[in-house]
Amino acid sequence: MIEQTTNTLDPESIDRSRRRIRTVLMSGQVLAGLGMGSTLSVGAILATELSGSPGWSGMAATLATLGAALGALPLANLAARHGRSWSLATGAWIAAVGALLAVLSTITGLFIVLLVALVLIGVGTAVNLQARFAATDVSTDAHRATDLSLVVWATTVGAVSGPNLIGPGDAFGIWLGLPSLAGPFVLTMLAQLSAGVLYRVGLRPEPLALAKQISAEAADHSFVDAVGADRPGDRRSAFIAIALSHATMVAVMAMTPVHLVDHGASLVIVGFTISLHIAGMYALSPVFGILADRWGRKQTILSGQAMLALSLLATGFGSESEAWVIVGLILLGTGWSAGTVAGSALLTESTPVARRTRVQGLSDVVMSAAGATGGALSGVVLVLIGYNGLSLVSLVLVATVTLRVVLTRHSGERVSS
Repeated sequence: MIEQTTNTLDPESIDRSRRRIRTVLMSGQVLAGLGMGSTLSVGAILATELSGSPGWSGMAATLATLGAALGALPLANLAARHGRSWSLATGAWIAAVGALLAVLSTITGLFIVLLVALVLIGVGTAVNLQARFAATDVSTDAHRATDLSLVVWATTVGAVSGPNLIGPGDAFGIWLGLPSLAGPFVLTMLAQLSAGVLYRVGLRPEPLALAKQISAEAADHSFVDAVGADRPGDRRSAFIAIALSHATMVAVMAMTPVHLVDHGASLVIVGFTISLHIAGMYALSPVFGILADRWGRKQTILSGQAMLALSLLATGFGSESEAWVIVGLILLGTGWSAGTVAGSALLTESTPVARRTRVQGLSDVVMSAAGATGGALSGVVLVLIGYNGLSLVSLVLVATVTLRVVLTRHSGERVSS
């Protein structure tokens, strides 16, 4: 059962709890991100070494994505039964076990152990996704998207700093007497263990318990809008926006390094392009959170689709120009951010508290599956019709989201003043 809160229900105490919960979640994202930032890169290298074939290098990202998808619903169900603190902590600790198995794979040389490790490490991504929803449990309309976006923004620290820890992490592992490439996984294990402890100890009051208490007493309080309404049409729009924005982003992003290298770009240009893309995804998320709170969820989703469309036109018609590809990848990141932040806020507030965690978990599964599908099919499309063709075909996904949101634009959404 979810631990009950005894907090006095008044707007001031709710606001204090909201800020505390948000701070803990952001800190947890930073900790986990520092560990996870280098994991996939090192995992790809280690997969090549242990398997003896570079063909297995892509399994690091594939199995981590699988782990995220497999972990999403069980963690959501755990949250519904026992609360966010147990769910997020458990997911982080599972990822820590995965990192430990990865270290063991470097010692034993067993490739199968690494494959299992990567799946478990991927559960950490499910935790990251669930954390953004946890930030909204006790939010009102005026703060929901902003709170969510700040937790997403905290991912930037890990995404940027994590890869730079590969060298120091490897040196640390060697100092411990471990084989090469084990060290970064040791850092991941320590970071995930710490994040789990932070979630378990720091999430007080328990966000879902407080949300249910608000729901039970909402009729007598001014923060009634934290409860959430049952709006199936908006919920479906949010599902579609989150999933297809993610599929569009992954499909084009995954093939951009291949395209650039095939056209003579240096690895420095490739790295620079992807870094700017990641910055677009995470660094500006608070801007889109504020816009979604002040301007409206659906309007922000539509602005995200406009950025995605401009991105795809830039990479489609400017595929031979490194500058246009870079511009396109930045817009690809910002468009994803706007669609994901606003879509996640819309999904949360269009679902009653009693059903919210399971619906959020299902959305994360669909999001991961859409990304995996987009990434898998993008290589085939690249071979058949080229990078510019992939970009232009992806406009169909953007058009689908845009049409869906426009048709339901005025149904049930409240815009904060």
